[in-house]
Amino acid sequence: MKTKKTPLRMCLGCREMIPKRDLIRVVRAPEEQGGEISLDPTLRSPGRGAYLCSKPECFEKAKKINAFARAFACPVDPAVYDALAAMLGKDETAE
Repeated sequence: MKTKKTPLRMCLGCREMIPKRDLIRVVRAPEEQGGEISLDPTLRSPGRGAYLCSKPECFEKAKKINAFARAFACPVDPAVYDALAAMLGKDETAE
């Protein structure tokens, strides 16, 4: 019996290849749909995706180096970072 191949994606913070299911996906919708950047809990929304693992250090590093802005080639709204912080259970207002 053939084993099923697990899709791997790179975390923007730690740059490690991790199974897609274990990552948080942030997606930029296609330009025809407004190009809005949002979280994608289903991992299936159309558009350009960028992935982040659930480690707080990775979130901090990705935010510090503007990894999402580079991945999407456009500025990222601070509300996206707030939503990511909430998803990770981190209080973003403490900074």
